[in-house]
Amino acid sequence: MARVAFIGLGNMGGGMAANLAKAGHDVRAFDLSADALERARLAGCLPAEDAAGAIKGAEAIVTMLPAGKHVDSVYSETVFEHADPAAILIDCSTIDVDTARRVAEAAQARGLLAVDAPVSGGIAAANAGTLTFMVGGTEQGFARAEPFLADMGKAVIHAGASGSGQAAKVCNNMLLGAEMIATCEAFVLAEKLGLDLQKFYDIASVSSGQSWSMTSYCPVPGVGPESPADRDYQGGFAAALMLKDLRLAMEAAANACADTPMGARAAELYEEFVAQGHGAKDFSGIIQRLRDQKVG
Repeated sequence: MARVAFIGLGNMGGGMAANLAKAGHDVRAFDLSADALERARLAGCLPAEDAAGAIKGAEAIVTMLPAGKHVDSVYSETVFEHADPAAILIDCSTIDVDTARRVAEAAQARGLLAVDAPVSGGIAAANAGTLTFMVGGTEQGFARAEPFLADMGKAVIHAGASGSGQAAKVCNNMLLGAEMIATCEAFVLAEKLGLDLQKFYDIASVSSGQSWSMTSYCPVPGVGPESPADRDYQGGFAAALMLKDLRLAMEAAANACADTPMGARAAELYEEFVAQGHGAKDFSGIIQRLRDQKVG
């Protein structure tokens, strides 16, 4: 097994680092939060005093940070200075495509190998080790990163050159955001038309309207498999994080001159939902906004 540095132990990173330790790796973990470091210690990781201490001597360096500016800062100020020349650099944060490409180019200029590897699956999958990784980078970088990513997920897919992982992530989450709103709309309409929501689920889940948002993450309590809806929309994937991803998608669409009207409307609706104070709720909780909206 290998020595792995893990920087960023939030809701996602904590579970991911724990799974690397569970797989037998020597995980040196760092986060600004003392509580996060203690949870990592209890999960089998060795807390480091700072990021540099975690990175020195590591064969793989994994980062899971809030935004592109944090990735840029950690890499430029710490990772590039202290990384072993033979280490593989794996950024699992969800950030903009341009920053991902810029970091990879800066790594290459220093003789380092880096990949962008954002994830899909949420907190439950991070804890269970069943994430999906979409990876951008060279074939060599993907081959080096894959064994470590496989210890944290169920699927590891090479999306293409540097930045392709982030491109795949923003496209996927734009689709998910719009799909969830459409699913919520359908349930609200079904309810107002007097349909039993379990009956509607039984029909739609085996019909042409079927989607992941319905059959795996139903936004209605007591219908379908257990989901955050059954916990008053607590846990899961926060609406504020969905909004972050939709903003990244809209930025990417503008840069690529792509017309994304459904994605743009989804971003507007999540902007409203978060502005109303629901940013910490699961993104499926937007059904409450649709139920409460007065029409006509």
